[in-house]
Amino acid sequence: MMSFERAPGIGAEPAPAPVPPSGTTTTDAVSPAMRLQILSTEHWSLLASRSLAWNESFSRAGMFLSTLTGAIVGLALVAQASAFGDAFTLFALVILPIVLFIGVATFIRLGASNYHDALCVIGMNRIRAAYLELAPDLERYFVMSAHDDARGAAITRGVPPGGGAMPLAHLIAATPAVVLILNALLAGIITALVALRAGGGASAIFGVGLLGFLVAMALQSVYARRNIAKVSSLMRPIFPTPVADR
Repeated sequence: MMSFERAPGIGAEPAPAPVPPSGTTTTDAVSPAMRLQILSTEHWSLLASRSLAWNESFSRAGMFLSTLTGAIVGLALVAQASAFGDAFTLFALVILPIVLFIGVATFIRLGASNYHDALCVIGMNRIRAAYLELAPDLERYFVMSAHDDARGAAITRGVPPGGGAMPLAHLIAATPAVVLILNALLAGIITALVALRAGGGASAIFGVGLLGFLVAMALQSVYARRNIAKVSSLMRPIFPTPVADR
């Protein structure tokens, strides 16, 4: 009667996982070099993701401004041909709402990109804090913050420190604020043209246009405030800025 020997490793029961020695944990088993590699990989992933979000924001804003420029050139040509007659107002009421739609979509997308950017900034600041835990003597070489509170995020995002007019100027000059104001102007012009077509007087046209501008500003500002509140809800600092540095 023939006997078959089972080859080692074929059909055999899997070997039990090695048990770490008593007194050690999984965290202790990860070497500092492995920790640094994991942190560096995540850091570069966040950096690449933030770069893509910035590129998309600039391309969307550029597309909106290019569309707005083309619409203004088209309106100027129609105005010359029609001597600012009915054809001009009809053409403006067709083309300007399309430009406004692109502007509103751009503003919404910029808000989403800013939210994503805030996530990446908080993540990278926490990773810098981990770097400093591994090598505390490197702190003096870091330009960006290693704190994940509002102050630390502002330093990493390049917001001018302190009070006064500088932070306000930084906010007004930001791309979302520029798009917000242009959208409000477009809304005011469209509503004024509607009043003009309805046969309103000069004061009524001005009042309706101003109302359209203010309503558009208010609606977009409410949306922006909700985005800011959403970002603020992320600010649950694990590594807050020391009181002495505030």
